[in-house]
Amino acid sequence: MADIVKRRRRMEGLSLIGLVLLCASLVVPFANIGSDTLQTVFKYVYAAGALIYCFARMVNVNGPGDSLRLRRLRRLEMWAGIAFVAGGFFWFYNASRYPGIGFSLSVMRDTIMFTLAGAMIQVIASWMIAARMKKEK
Repeated sequence: MADIVKRRRRMEGLSLIGLVLLCASLVVPFANIGSDTLQTVFKYVYAAGALIYCFARMVNVNGPGDSLRLRRLRRLEMWAGIAFVAGGFFWFYNASRYPGIGFSLSVMRDTIMFTLAGAMIQVIASWMIAARMKKEK
């Protein structure tokens, strides 16, 4: 049981690092819109953060006594990671589809949409996991 708790803490920390990378990669290019170099660099930072978050949520952190509902809620967090990875894909895809435009909302539109969807899934799943764990204890 102590091993599961330790693994759960590590994966929570790793997913937090992924979320911080996602947040930074979305904020910095908007702060300096004219720089194409920043867009290119933070496109890769976003993709790395999305993959780190998705990996952290794919690792099994369920205890042997966890209910089926709690296991499903933890699996729901993985779908937030998949939404972030889809956002990263669309950032690369739209940047190659609109060459020469630089940094614009036509390039970022899908990335922002998938990021918001993933964030909403993550927030709802976190609240539901906390409530379910409290109810089970």
